[in-house]
Amino acid sequence: MFRSPFPDVAVPDATIPQHVLGGAAARGDAPALIDGRTGQTVTYAHLAYQVERLSAGLAEAGLRPGDVLAIFSPNTLLYPVVFHAALAAGATVTTVNALATPTDLASQLHDSKARFLVTVSPFLDRVTASQTQIPVFVCDQAEGYRSVSELLASTAPAPVVDLDPATAVATLPYSSGTTGVAKGVMLTHRNIVANVEQAQVPISYADDDRVIAILPFFHIYGLTVLMNMVLARGGALVILPRFDLAEFLGALAAHKVTRAMVAPPVVLALAKHPSVADYDLSALDVVFSGAAPLDGDLAAACAARLGCAVQQGYGMTELSPVTHAQPYGAQQNKAGSIGPLLPNTEARVVDVATGTDAGVGESGELLIRGPQVMLGYLGRPDETAATIDADGWLHTGDLGMVDADGDWYILDRVKELIKYKGYQVPPAELEAVLLNHPGIADAAVIAGHDADGEEIPHAFVVAATGSALTASDVIEYVSGRVAPYKKVRAVTFVDAIPKSASGKILRKDLRATL
Repeated sequence: MFRSPFPDVAVPDATIPQHVLGGAAARGDAPALIDGRTGQTVTYAHLAYQVERLSAGLAEAGLRPGDVLAIFSPNTLLYPVVFHAALAAGATVTTVNALATPTDLASQLHDSKARFLVTVSPFLDRVTASQTQIPVFVCDQAEGYRSVSELLASTAPAPVVDLDPATAVATLPYSSGTTGVAKGVMLTHRNIVANVEQAQVPISYADDDRVIAILPFFHIYGLTVLMNMVLARGGALVILPRFDLAEFLGALAAHKVTRAMVAPPVVLALAKHPSVADYDLSALDVVFSGAAPLDGDLAAACAARLGCAVQQGYGMTELSPVTHAQPYGAQQNKAGSIGPLLPNTEARVVDVATGTDAGVGESGELLIRGPQVMLGYLGRPDETAATIDADGWLHTGDLGMVDADGDWYILDRVKELIKYKGYQVPPAELEAVLLNHPGIADAAVIAGHDADGEEIPHAFVVAATGSALTASDVIEYVSGRVAPYKKVRAVTFVDAIPKSASGKILRKDLRATL
């Protein structure tokens, strides 16, 4: 068993709004939320006021402790207000992917037993198509729908709620976990509060930080590491509804952003896209990557171009989400490492074939135990038991390794490993090699099959503009840089690699094309 090199932190016995926004009113006119497009700013004092008034408005509209409220929206200035107001009223918030189809939305609303839905008018076509029968509120204005601004005008007293932070489910994001269809991940107030305090040790936000928020708040990375961690420390969130490179770069420059919490595709753009040179990014102190593995060479290229630190961490929805992070201000972070374990966190590495514990420098499935481990999957006791064992260890489904210094590495998903003639080939390793080719803009590798039906590494490649790259060129390039059994043996050129909103490669979509 491995433990964090950091001393344990105290986990406050508080709800998320109490912990994150407890000092908001006292911060007065300090900026809390900034619209990255317009510059519209919400101060901490006004944020505290809005949360208090909206919690009263929601309670007056019928929201009760234990109810579930769904948020189906891109990042907006009102998203944190709705989230914290619902929690302050004692409800659970289920966050819906902004790209959800009507079927996806209907399924999540049904499974979570949501009683209210908060959305935006451009999403109402999908809300209508989902045929939901629950009350719907809009963050803007739409004929026939009550608005959040109407609820904010409530003069009713704010609800006073008594709940146990250790057992009350605060948020219910949906995740496919290590296997299967999307499931509701029950995260308590204590899970999130603990992770806010744990992750602050290496990430180390300050009250003068300005942090770009392009990661969606509906995703646990954006919810915890952006929304809640930044607000808990008094920093300012510069909010954009989606990632657009020009808009992103413009917001970084205009608002003197100091931290960019992103996913690997954004690091790739910062390292390679020519338009980056057109913007003054001198205020940027750290680019921090999560949600998917970041290659060390790509991180170094981005750092050299921007003149700032490029770091990464690791987590998953079921872990609230952070378990590892490279420390802020460290003189040197190891290439490809996700850093040490967070405080209060224990880990094991278990051999995939034998189930025995592996040691330093040996790979195996990563197991995690700590206060950030979810309560379980909503209504799925069997799947919960398959993920969290009797001793409280959460089985991540990720292949990991720790070195003698206590720095960790994620090699790939256990289930994504390609078995070529009995050898294990991690797709992420081959993707890192491919992305270092100047003629390749993006790439993904999955398990394809040869004429005999045996698994082989199959690369999907997006050629850089003007590149005359051929499949033979790609195969030859990789073969000179990896062990013979790891060579790419088939190549398909595509216009884009399908990815989730958090930046994870949608390998199932690629498999469907073969």
